[in-house]
Amino acid sequence: MKYDPATKQNAIRVLKRVSTPGLRKYTGYKDMPRVINGLGIAILSTSKGVMTDKEAAQLKIGGEVLCFVY
Repeated sequence: MKYDPATKQNAIRVLKRVSTPGLRKYTGYKDMPRVINGLGIAILSTSKGVMTDKEAAQLKIGGEVLCFVY
């Protein structure tokens, strides 16, 4: 776990699950979700493996949105 050195609090504030076993959420690289206007990241499961939204957009591949981290 990563901590802020000044305040000794967790660097990860929220980990929000997006896809569930009953309802999967998929996205293309053009419709990639923006987490807190670009300050957070989205974790995607793609055909090339698990990666962040920025890495998937650079490779121009979409996939299942697993969670948001901010």
